[in-house]
Amino acid sequence: MAEEPKLPQPSDPPLPFDPSRMVGIIKRKALIKDLAAVYHAECLAYCQELLELQTKWEEPFIDLKTPEESKKETARPSKRVKKLR
Repeated sequence: MAEEPKLPQPSDPPLPFDPSRMVGIIKRKALIKDLAAVYHAECLAYCQELLELQTKWEEPFIDLKTPEESKKETARPSKRVKKLR
């Protein structure tokens, strides 16, 4: 039969409750909350910027060429060369 390994007994007894440690814990918790709020605000700002960029991208492309330039582009030379007789 296999023997179960015995867990070593902790050599140090548990520390008694120290209320002064609670002050540090509460301060750290408040700092974490502040950091989370700043991070959340930064994320919202990036999301807003991304949304604005997406709406700009989805707007139809406006051609800023003059009508004369656009006429030049549409008139293409013929593909076949006419034979001279």
